[in-house]
Amino acid sequence: LAEAARTRVKAARGRNLVKALRLACLIELLYATGLRVSELVGLTVQAATAEKDFILVKGKGGRERLVPVSAAARAALDAYRAALARTGEGGSKWLFPSSGAAGHLTRQHFALELKALGREAGLDAARLSPHVLRHGFASHLLEGGADLRAVQQMLGHADISTTQIYTHVQAERLREVV
Repeated sequence: LAEAARTRVKAARGRNLVKALRLACLIELLYATGLRVSELVGLTVQAATAEKDFILVKGKGGRERLVPVSAAARAALDAYRAALARTGEGGSKWLFPSSGAAGHLTRQHFALELKALGREAGLDAARLSPHVLRHGFASHLLEGGADLRAVQQMLGHADISTTQIYTHVQAERLREVV
């Protein structure tokens, strides 16, 4: 997906370049942070840029948490914001502004763009959603030896039992491998 997004960016010009950079940024941020799609599309510029290595996320129940951001995601964010500024569209409080009622990109619109990009990348769009990338984030962290409590905090789960679902998925995968 990330490679397909980068290919789109290389081919895009004008207004389409901003859209391509936005999609690349959304994908990099979603996979690198594990945010819920509603948290991602509702990010403010302030929350995403106040600190270099972290994003301040307002999650369910109004709870706030700091989520680390990878270098690749930060680079995609910086490229997208620079393109917005060049076009004069960088004046909104929202990181992903839109002319819709909410003022920012909707989760449904992002899901449609993600599926279209997935088809371009040769993936089964029916099996692709923003939550699949969130799930991949958590699973890959745990596969890499991350602490369950740390993953719980990054995902914004109030209860550790919600996060433990990912450990059961890993155990099932190990059984399949054996």
